[in-house]
Amino acid sequence: MSTRYDIAVRAEALLGEGATWDADAARLIWVDILGCRVHTYDPATGHRTVRTTGRHVGAAKPRAGGGLVLSLRDGVALLDPDGTFGWLHHDPVPGRRANDAAVAPDGSLWAGTMCDDETPGGATLTRHAPDGTAQVILPDVTVGNGAGWSPDGTLFYYVDTATRRVDVFDHDPDGEGAARLRDRRTLTTIGTGFPDGLTVDADGCVWVALWDGGAVHRYTPDGVLDRVLEVPAPRVTSCAFGGPGLRDLYLTTARTGLSRPTPLSGSVLVVRGAGQGLPQPAFGG
Repeated sequence: MSTRYDIAVRAEALLGEGATWDADAARLIWVDILGCRVHTYDPATGHRTVRTTGRHVGAAKPRAGGGLVLSLRDGVALLDPDGTFGWLHHDPVPGRRANDAAVAPDGSLWAGTMCDDETPGGATLTRHAPDGTAQVILPDVTVGNGAGWSPDGTLFYYVDTATRRVDVFDHDPDGEGAARLRDRRTLTTIGTGFPDGLTVDADGCVWVALWDGGAVHRYTPDGVLDRVLEVPAPRVTSCAFGGPGLRDLYLTTARTGLSRPTPLSGSVLVVRGAGQGLPQPAFGG
């Protein structure tokens, strides 16, 4: 049976990414990494905003005190509600940029990076605490991508796209640096396309967007594929639950690198009533 989609935002984003539901504002936040833009969308009113960052932006997440935390090419920054910009952690590395990111249950930002030329092992997954402290959680990453936690916070799911795997770790919130994660193992290996962004639902199942796979897959905690949503755009980059009751699944897509993009490549799509999402924490800074 085909999946029914609505077009939430018709756009031509080069690299749409980072779908995030901002519960306090009842809006969707998403970014165009290569377009250097942060977008918001209010599904109740249709109101949209666009902010140009002037540099590649891998993710934008709401802050507990208002405003946004931005994972940018040269580090992590804070954007206040009045538009004031300031660096939380400025760490420019030539040839490296931000990619996807997620906020952990403790309010820290776990930000992935990648090299422009996708140098194997040239990037990291780094934990950014609200006080600006940064700790490398995973070194030797190639394309840092989707990240998320189980409903009880004891498991961490992660995608390094180059591996074509979704991995799972035991998560220790009291560990230091890399000691926060233990016992890395494979949840699933993707055969068609490449795993990109992910989200975890209230049942503990993992939804994975597939770059060059034109789909979103849902996997049980045991790694069993139990649902496939086919998407009318080949490069699906992220997924997040939002809307009333966190029942609607929002998807970002990309058109970069496509010789013949589909009409919806670069748009944000939504599947109504797709499942039951989890409330996502805001960044604590």
